[in-house]
Amino acid sequence: MHSASRVFIAGHRGLVGSAICRQLTAAGYDRLLLRTSGELDLTQRGAVWNFFKSERPEYVVLAAAKVGGIHANSTYPVDFIRDNLLIQSNVIDACYEFGVTRLLFLGSSCIYPKLCPQPIREEYLLTGPLETTNRPYAVAKIAGIEQCWAYNRQYGTKFLATMPTNLYGAEDNFDLASSHVLPALLRKVATAKATGSNQVEVWGTGTPRREFLYSDDLAEACIFLLQLPAEKFETLLRQDVPPLINIGVGEDISIRGLAELICRILEYKGSLTFNTAQPDGTPRKLLDVSRMRALGWTARTSLEEGIRRTYAAMKDKPGSGIV
Repeated sequence: MHSASRVFIAGHRGLVGSAICRQLTAAGYDRLLLRTSGELDLTQRGAVWNFFKSERPEYVVLAAAKVGGIHANSTYPVDFIRDNLLIQSNVIDACYEFGVTRLLFLGSSCIYPKLCPQPIREEYLLTGPLETTNRPYAVAKIAGIEQCWAYNRQYGTKFLATMPTNLYGAEDNFDLASSHVLPALLRKVATAKATGSNQVEVWGTGTPRREFLYSDDLAEACIFLLQLPAEKFETLLRQDVPPLINIGVGEDISIRGLAELICRILEYKGSLTFNTAQPDGTPRKLLDVSRMRALGWTARTSLEEGIRRTYAAMKDKPGSGIV
């Protein structure tokens, strides 16, 4: 991939897509293909076909998806399985039909079994039951991995599924009704500090452990994979195993520890209360990232530094009410 390549970033306004766009633009890539959901509805096969036929992307990053935290997944299971199946099926099919050189299909660590060994290796896929609250989303993403693998085996395509750990960053969703745990806690603590509240509620027991990857680091990892020499990239596309690679930092923290870290960074002096009536989700999700490290890539942003950057971005959003 070079600066004149036509690169389609599906979901370029989202947390991951926006970071990839920023970094590619800074590196001199001037033929990025970008469409909002209003301009191109990826759930509509005809629209996707027309776009690919007219624009002929050479490289595709499929970062567009219906995403959300435990509350959103539990409330709208139909939306999560239906929309994601439609989006990925349409885009992956079009990538084959119109001769895309490389596709990165972005998923999530929730594809892995709820109680699989830690750290989670790629080969643990489909070795046990999924976590119930995000099963529809996870099943859709697993179907996408299978679709990429099927195309690679049958037609010799170069489609790679990248599975990042829990993400956060400047373009995150801070809406408490639909956000993931880190931006939700950041918003809660910031609001409590701004309003003088002496208490912040944390869902669950605080004991589950999570790994957190800063969105700019994931963007670097995706660009790294797109630019890999062919001989290295093709080692990730073996016929006998799914074309799957984990992307993470290789260390985790408890939800309690995360909440306490956010309180320290924001200099919030109130107390934390844990609502144990709310679900914990998977006890632990720590990815084995040895394959990415063997290729020569490692995440660079510490959790504390990433939270500081995310907090600064959250305060700057119009109408945030955070000072």
